[in-house]
Amino acid sequence: MTKNNLSDYGLGNKQLSDLKQKLDQGLLPQWVFMNPEIYKLEEEKVFAKTWHFLAHESEVSNPGDYVTRWIVNDPILVTRTKSGEVKAFLNSCPHRGTQLCISDSGNQKTFTCPYHGWSFNSEGSLVGVTLGNKIYGEELDKGDWGLRPVAKVESYQGMIFGNLDPNAESLEENLGDMKWYLDIMLGKSDGGLEVVGPPQRWECPGNWKMTLENFIGDTYHSKTAHKSALDMGIAPPDPMFPGLGYQVDCGGGHGIMIVVDEDTQKVLPFRGLPESMWPMFEKNLTPQQYEMLEKTTVFIGSIFPTLSFLNISFLPLSKVDEGKAYNYTTFRVWRPLGPEKVEVWSWFMIDKAAPQEYKEEAYNAYIGSFGVSGTFETDDTEIWNRVIQASKGIMTQDKELNYNNVLNYLMGMGRIEQDKNFPGPGIAYPMTFNDTLFRSLHDAWFDRITEGSLIEEEAHK
Repeated sequence: MTKNNLSDYGLGNKQLSDLKQKLDQGLLPQWVFMNPEIYKLEEEKVFAKTWHFLAHESEVSNPGDYVTRWIVNDPILVTRTKSGEVKAFLNSCPHRGTQLCISDSGNQKTFTCPYHGWSFNSEGSLVGVTLGNKIYGEELDKGDWGLRPVAKVESYQGMIFGNLDPNAESLEENLGDMKWYLDIMLGKSDGGLEVVGPPQRWECPGNWKMTLENFIGDTYHSKTAHKSALDMGIAPPDPMFPGLGYQVDCGGGHGIMIVVDEDTQKVLPFRGLPESMWPMFEKNLTPQQYEMLEKTTVFIGSIFPTLSFLNISFLPLSKVDEGKAYNYTTFRVWRPLGPEKVEVWSWFMIDKAAPQEYKEEAYNAYIGSFGVSGTFETDDTEIWNRVIQASKGIMTQDKELNYNNVLNYLMGMGRIEQDKNFPGPGIAYPMTFNDTLFRSLHDAWFDRITEGSLIEEEAHK
């Protein structure tokens, strides 16, 4: 994109300058969620140049294992090669473009196109051409016609990411301060985490920024949107409970909330994780990480642009009366299907070292809370649908803001100061009832969509 062609997307410099001004004031024009021109910019400036979660290494643990995933609209084939390396390719035959593999997962030595029979190994190399020598002779160089690789594929703590931009910074550079917190969740026990079962998938109304917001910093909605769950007793009834803790801005649009409740920890040390695992925590974590794990009730956050996570302990509905909670981790990708719909991919993860019975009860807790039909999940989906339905009209889509169609992101602005004694990296703020991470998320988003434009130059003067 050249410096002067944001107008090619139907967006004037004034509109984007006004948008930046509102963001600096703690406001967000409502039209940015549903605007098709904004979404086109996001496709080219955000999704094509950022890191996307593809799979967990436990899903492709053996040579020949594969899973099929997406980077927004690009179908991706993730495989483990004969040598043990993880690779990712565009799931499309380079002969005529046919989607090569439609199964969600499996184990294959070769992948054969159903159209003309070209076949490829797990390294992506073209190894078989139907009637090759007879119809191509020496004209076809198989080395030129392998599967097209994802430009960058890197892993962190077993999490496999892909990036379509060959010039992108490394995954670890991109994650930055977030790595410290991922180490707690994913690296606390021997063997790390493993995925149990295939990811659940469902479509729901919602803009990807809206769903990312919900996990990066919105504990404020819990008392109202999740009242039914609180009334059932599967979460602490104290209305201030979700706000007890910290928000941590990890930079680049990444952020995490850490909910701390000392009283809960007296009843459930390490959030109910099996006592047999506690020595592993001390061995695998730094003293500061160990103390944080011991005191924290909930880790919840987002990694820009489409990944969110939740590490929490819940009571399975069948065991509410017993008061015994089980800890689990869920990662979810908000795959954009346009500006007003996402496909949700939700993984259940558990410590590999946990006892089998514990894993089973933790899975039941996940299904009842944040699975596709879970109490909390259905609450959120209903709210997102209402936001979408209320954001399509003349008043809300007016880019000139004649109807004052701006949303309030003012909570904590100028009132909640950084906690400089916080033990972890990033910029930490006490109390999670705070819109700081929302504002940081949208600042990072704005920087991405205006990168290389005149608007970017003006915004950073």
